[in-house]
Amino acid sequence: MEIVEILGYVFAVIAGIAIGVVVGRFLLRNLLKQQEVAAQSKVKKILKDAENNAEILKKNKLLEAKEKFLQMKAEHEQEVNAKNNNINQRENTMKQKEQSVNQRMENFNKKEQDLDKQKGILEKQTELTIKKQEEVEVLKNQHLTQLETIAGLSAEEAKNQLVENLKEVARTQAMIQIKDIVDEAKLTASKEAKKVVIQTIQRTATEAAIENSVSIFHIESDEIKGRVIGREGRNIRALEAATGIEIIVDDTPEAIILSGFDPVRREIARLALHRLVTDGRIHPARIEEIVAKTKKQIEDEIVEIGERTVIDLGIHGLHPELIRMVGRMRYRSSYGQNLLHHSREVANFCATMAAELGLNAKMAKRAGLLHDIGKVPDDNPELPHAILGMQLAEKYKEHPEICNAIGAHHDEIEMTSMISPIIQACDAISGARPGARREVVESYIKRLKDLEELALSYPGVEKTFAIQAGRELRVIVESERITDAQAELLAADISTRIQTEMTYPGQIKVTVIRETRSVAFAK
Repeated sequence: MEIVEILGYVFAVIAGIAIGVVVGRFLLRNLLKQQEVAAQSKVKKILKDAENNAEILKKNKLLEAKEKFLQMKAEHEQEVNAKNNNINQRENTMKQKEQSVNQRMENFNKKEQDLDKQKGILEKQTELTIKKQEEVEVLKNQHLTQLETIAGLSAEEAKNQLVENLKEVARTQAMIQIKDIVDEAKLTASKEAKKVVIQTIQRTATEAAIENSVSIFHIESDEIKGRVIGREGRNIRALEAATGIEIIVDDTPEAIILSGFDPVRREIARLALHRLVTDGRIHPARIEEIVAKTKKQIEDEIVEIGERTVIDLGIHGLHPELIRMVGRMRYRSSYGQNLLHHSREVANFCATMAAELGLNAKMAKRAGLLHDIGKVPDDNPELPHAILGMQLAEKYKEHPEICNAIGAHHDEIEMTSMISPIIQACDAISGARPGARREVVESYIKRLKDLEELALSYPGVEKTFAIQAGRELRVIVESERITDAQAELLAADISTRIQTEMTYPGQIKVTVIRETRSVAFAK
């Protein structure tokens, strides 16, 4: 009986366990199903939030890019309208100059390079936008990975499709904006460059070339002419020998004509003659003394002119030797155009044009003033003046961009800075304008210089002076090295070389002067 009860009890326990297992499995299955439904809902919510965030981010970026583009376009249109209002008043009068200016406009193609740089910047901004989108994608992937771990679901295909759609939309919008900006810039670049050049010309005052080879010295009465001539013309000969200037005393009332191609010599002769007439003591010894003092005065005046020029232009820190060369430009000319006036004009042109283009106006003005500095020195005539000027600028520690602008303004070397084409264009503007140059005077002066240099190449020759418009060449030799017989041979040799090496109208008289002086002092 006891065994039966025990067995009944055991069966009852086993039946209870079985029922519990069945109920537990049922409850566990319901719990897992609820967790799966909750996980799916959570996954859908996260995906929906990610899509919303991506859409909001895309719209924000597009709105920012659109606002920035509209702002840039409005500013550009406002600037263009302001420039058009300033230029339209004088535009009709400058149309005849466009053909000569257009030849130099190719140098402004570098502005397109700047626009290409802006294009690169916009592309970089687009890349940053894409990188930010990729960061969002990384965060979303992390969430999806966690969801996959929890729920055992795969969302790889949905994720890839969403990312690709976002990338394609962002890339398309960015490329459309870049293309619109580049196309508009290319259409307006050439027009804007022409407007900059025309406005630069309009804002600079110019003058016509008035350089000549004759100076007039006014005297109070014709009585002074006799004292200037001296006994048997000795004073005139002494003054001509000391200055190298032909002095013409004719029937012109109250005037003496000083003729010579070198402005420095003419100025020395004029000032020396003024001092002699004012002092009243006119004789050969006094003439030589006054001419020597006047040469020293002219050198001091050259330095003063250079200092005044750099102060007027607002240029600082220029080497003293370069300042002296700037002053010497006052007594040099290029095709009849005064070199200092031309350099000042180019400096002002360059400053205006550089300011319009957003470049360094002070550096451009400095390079414009120094661009023809190579025409001032008398040595190294075989070098082009642009190369010589660049070497001088390098010697006196000028900025490399200024040195390159000087050397490249006639295309002797390659341009490496934005200032170089500006110098070249402004030099052409100053030289090509009406009334700027007279080529006949320049060729005449060059012939006289070549005549003097030919005679000066002989050993023992101290000075050479071309006078009477190049019809006479006076050669002063050293008496210790050249004898009277050698002087005659030298005159014949020089005349022979002139006949064979030079082209000239009429005939040229060669006069070799050999002078012996004996000096003693009474104590």
